[in-house]
Amino acid sequence: MPRTTFPRSSATRPIRIWDAPLRCFHWALVICIIGAFTTAQLGGLWMDWHVRFGLAVLVLVVFRLVWGVLGSHHARFANFVRGPGAVAAYLKGTLTTAGHSPLASWSVVLMLLSLLVQAGTGLFATDGILIEGPLAHRVDPGVSDTLTGIHQINKIVLLALIVLHLLALLWYGLVKRQPLVRAMLTGNKPAGQIPERTAPAQDDWRLWLRALIVLAAILAVLYGWVLPN
Repeated sequence: MPRTTFPRSSATRPIRIWDAPLRCFHWALVICIIGAFTTAQLGGLWMDWHVRFGLAVLVLVVFRLVWGVLGSHHARFANFVRGPGAVAAYLKGTLTTAGHSPLASWSVVLMLLSLLVQAGTGLFATDGILIEGPLAHRVDPGVSDTLTGIHQINKIVLLALIVLHLLALLWYGLVKRQPLVRAMLTGNKPAGQIPERTAPAQDDWRLWLRALIVLAAILAVLYGWVLPN
């Protein structure tokens, strides 16, 4: 059943929706994805940087998965991933949300899954000549070849998801007059674009400290598992 929401306010007072750790994750991920694709196209010695960007993407995606449980209200998967009924209600215009829309929530899930597959298979991938992932030597060549194939196929899937994401941003900006890029920069949305009585997301030093602890734990695991040869 669609979730009942409050009517939208006519006020324009901005309300904090996206916390700072989530916004930092988002823009760091944008930079790393561009870096990974660019270095892959350049090839040669740039592939060393491709591996580094891939490791950074893995760290960021794992952080986002954890933050989907421990982050502020609108960052948590339980508070924005909805079922088919909510998606249908949103498309009919009878459901308003403060954070991700029900439709966008599934786009987020698919993007994270695709990125996790891409970064995960990249750990074991190899071109058989110049470059290999940091864990490629720990598996049989046949397994590495299979994961390399998945890495190449999933690249197309990931590119398609990115294109759809960019088109959705254009649609929200030009048709719905909701500048989501600015919202992801500032963390705020006008009150008139969200349900009334929406509480601001927590975004204080305690949340930032929690994010740093989560990030440090992920980096410690990565250092212990991936980096040693």
